[in-house]
Amino acid sequence: MIEMPNPVTSDVFTLPLDHEPAGQVVEGEPRTATHVLGEINGTEVGIWELTEGVVRDTEVEEIFVVLTGSGRVAFEDGTTIHLSPGRCVRLREGQRTVWTITETLRKIYIA
Repeated sequence: MIEMPNPVTSDVFTLPLDHEPAGQVVEGEPRTATHVLGEINGTEVGIWELTEGVVRDTEVEEIFVVLTGSGRVAFEDGTTIHLSPGRCVRLREGQRTVWTITETLRKIYIA
C-alpha cells in the first residue's frame, strides 16, 4: 500500500511530473508521466500526462477525468471520444486504443 499524508494536498494541475518517452508510438515524439496520489481499497488514484503525438495502448479498467489538454481516443470498434477538460471516460480492460493528443493532456485516473 502506498502511504500518503492525510489529507493529500497535491495541486493536480501544477504538480511537476517526470516524463519519459511513451511506448507504442505511432507518430511524433510523445512523452508520458505518471504520479500516484494514493490507493483506496486496492484501487490506484493518480495523475497521468501525455504530450503531443499519437500512441497505441491496451487499456486496464479505469475511469478518468481530463484536467487539461485536448485530443481524442479511438477504439477498435470505430468509436472516437474527443478529450477536453472536464471530460469523464470509462475504459475497459483489454480495449485497444489509439490516443491522438493535440495539446498535452493531463488526467486524474482511478484504476
